[in-house]
Amino acid sequence: MRSGRSGEGRRVDMDMNASSSGVENAPDFPELPSYADGRGVRSSVDLRVLRYFLAVADEGNITWAAELLQISQPTLSRQLKGLEDALGVTLFHRGPHQISLIPEGRLLRERAQELVQLAGRMEREVRELHGSLSGTIAISCAETHSMDWLARCIAAFRQRYPEVEFEMRTCTADVTGDRLEQGLTDLGLVTEPLDVSKYDYLRTHIDDRWGILMRPDDPLSTLNEVRPEDLAGRALILPFREEVRGELVSWMGGSLRAVSTAGLCDLSINVMAMVRGGVGLAMSFGLGVPDDLCFKPLSPVLESGGAVIWKRGRTLTPAAAAFVEFLRTEGQRIAR
Repeated sequence: MRSGRSGEGRRVDMDMNASSSGVENAPDFPELPSYADGRGVRSSVDLRVLRYFLAVADEGNITWAAELLQISQPTLSRQLKGLEDALGVTLFHRGPHQISLIPEGRLLRERAQELVQLAGRMEREVRELHGSLSGTIAISCAETHSMDWLARCIAAFRQRYPEVEFEMRTCTADVTGDRLEQGLTDLGLVTEPLDVSKYDYLRTHIDDRWGILMRPDDPLSTLNEVRPEDLAGRALILPFREEVRGELVSWMGGSLRAVSTAGLCDLSINVMAMVRGGVGLAMSFGLGVPDDLCFKPLSPVLESGGAVIWKRGRTLTPAAAAFVEFLRTEGQRIAR
């Protein structure tokens, strides 16, 4: 972040020294558990069985899941029993008409979803190595003005490579980091503060200015800018990320004693609903402010820079690598 209070500000140093998309190690895919069958032979839990398990977990009924999977109910029941035997745990509570997951089953469901999604991505990526540039680029995105720039970059990139699709998810930086670690997303669009030790990155060269989101009948709506002393005695809705809250507290003079924290929130649509409902004033970037709300910037100025990040040491897909290179060579031109 950069603050107008200090001469140099508090921007994270993200020099353009990020490495190219070629990296040293392949992604670490989780190993499937192994078990001994009746003949004492070591086997692996099949992805097909994990897909069966996920279908039953979603449907809550073996008959319905069997119809969905187009297999017989006895076959599906045997596969589930074999999975439980292989793992040495019970996964379901079985009722007369419905079955539900117990804690062990809920944990497996979470891990199985990750494995099945990773397997699908791996198959697509291997196929993409042959033929023209195509495939899907998954990007986890913060709510930031840099998204407008990224959208223009995507449009320009697809003019060159129309067979490439983009999968966009709105996430906080913490969730984006988790998805990058798990290999569930190729790139992340994030705002400062940023731990650059884990990621290669490109700066967007677009700053988000912090301000106060309020109702138009609030006394502060008559101000051009909001200063720390203007917030004395007010209830605030703060961002969910602890690092960001630390920057905002620093802007306020190092303490929240003069205000009360009404809540934490991480998506703008929820923030707007809370402000509209009278919960408090929200510290935000003022993205897409509707007519029934009002946004006033902070003074001294407090800004957060944006960056596109990807996991250091992980090989990008051909499509994602080409997009990163496109951002590197064309991004600043598009930003103008």
